[in-house]
Amino acid sequence: MSALPGAIRQIGYVVTDLDQALASWVELGVGPWLVIRGLPMRALYRGQPCDTKLSLAMSNSGELQIELIQQEDDTPSIYTEFLASNGPGYHQLAYWATDFEATMREVEKAGWQVVWSGGEGLGVRFAYVELPDGPTPVIEISELTDATAVNAMIMHDAAAGWDGSNPIRNLLGG
Repeated sequence: MSALPGAIRQIGYVVTDLDQALASWVELGVGPWLVIRGLPMRALYRGQPCDTKLSLAMSNSGELQIELIQQEDDTPSIYTEFLASNGPGYHQLAYWATDFEATMREVEKAGWQVVWSGGEGLGVRFAYVELPDGPTPVIEISELTDATAVNAMIMHDAAAGWDGSNPIRNLLGG
């Protein structure tokens, strides 16, 4: 039995040009995209404090949420590490945990290394873990709260009824 809670809920991509990536996904019929630009991110990167700035975009294709992540600076992070090794592309699978502490205890028991964690100031805790010989560079575990569940439902419903109009919807920043 896996330490991971339930089904894969999200697939994440690290990109170097968010607008170009968004245009490519819209061309595939995926949207609308909810975008947050210039989000300050404080996290632990391989156990060390890290402050960086991210732009994020999320949409659904059916039940699967897609996340695009662009780091806006060159601060060492899980994202710059990935870009240096692989270039832009597929980065993570994500699971949503209703009991974040219990899931993290299972991750510890499994011996999986936490390489990126934080989110306390954003209202949703997260941890990226590396699995030895895993099928993906990292697994993201995000805390599923009442607020994040409502946001996920809003994104799901927006995509299900999307008519192709207004494909990029900026939530914060320019």
